[in-house]
Amino acid sequence: MNRALIVVDVQESFRARPQWADTLNPGLAEPVNRLVDLARAAGDLIVWVLHTEPGTGNAFDPESGHVRFLEELSDPRPGEPVLRKTSHNAFTTTNLQQILTTHGVSELRVCGIRAEQCVETTTRVGSDLGYDMTFVSDATSTDPLGRFSAADILERTEAVLRDRFARIATVAELEAEAASAPGAEVAASAV
Repeated sequence: MNRALIVVDVQESFRARPQWADTLNPGLAEPVNRLVDLARAAGDLIVWVLHTEPGTGNAFDPESGHVRFLEELSDPRPGEPVLRKTSHNAFTTTNLQQILTTHGVSELRVCGIRAEQCVETTTRVGSDLGYDMTFVSDATSTDPLGRFSAADILERTEAVLRDRFARIATVAELEAEAASAPGAEVAASAV
C-alpha cells in the first residue's frame, strides 16, 4: 500500500454553525463516501481527521457533542486511524506522518471541509513533506468568506494548489482511473 485517503474535518461541528446554511456542498458525505469506497476497494489506507478546540465552548469543543463525523458519512473501520487535531493541518498536532511512514505511503488524496483552511493547509504540508498530493475538489467544501462566495474560495484554492502543491481531481475522474487500471476487472469481479 503506498496511497492513503485523508478525510479532513467532515464533522457535525460545521453543521452546528449558522454558516452551514451557505456551505458549498451540504451533501458532501456522498462524494466522500464514494472516495472511501474507492480507497477501500484499492486497499488504500484511510485516515479520518476531526478538528477539536478543547475548552472553547464552541462547536469544535469535544464537550459540545458535535466533534463527530457527519451522520451520513461511512463509519471508520477497524484499522483506519481516527486522529484529533488542534491545528489547521492534519500533520502538526497528530502522529499522521508516523502512521503514513509506518504504512509506506507516498501518495495522498485529500478531501474535507474548509477547502481554503484545513484541507489546503494539509495539502501544502503534505507536499512539503514529499508526498504526491491529490486534492479532490468535489469531495471538499467551504463557506463564503467576506465578499467571496464558497465557489470562489474553492476555485482560488484549486488555482493555488494546482501543479505546485497538488494534482486537482474529481471523484468521478479517480473512479474512472481505477476502472481503467490494469487488473481492475479482476478486482471488480472479486468483490
